Amino acid sequence: MACFTVPLAEALVVSAVKSIALKKGSNKPTVLAMRQKVATLEKMLYGGSFLLAAEHIYHGEITFYPPFLTALNSPAETAVMLQEIATSGVAMAALVTGVWAIGLALGYVLPKKRSGLKGGAV
Repeated sequence: MACFTVPLAEALVVSAVKSIALKKGSNKPTVLAMRQKVATLEKMLYGGSFLLAAEHIYHGEITFYPPFLTALNSPAETAVMLQEIATSGVAMAALVTGVWAIGLALGYVLPKKRSGLKGGAV
């Protein structure tokens, strides 16, 4: 119902941190590289949130008139929605961030292993 709100909230936090901690004015190579890596996480989170929101609109769980989330029509449905946010939303945000972190780790490990190969094999 509203599980997309957790990755969206994380994306907003990542955007704020990126704009504050990694200022655009800095031309240091390490800052530029980190900006690019954080931007990748940002795109993954925003993209996933957008697709989930579109799916929820398609299934009628989100409307374009108040209360916008159909689960807010009754207290029983609201409790179910909050449970879904706490379980599915957090799990999805953690999974996306974990996949991003694994991609970063592989980006550091694989080039070092390739450079250690003998005979020029790739």
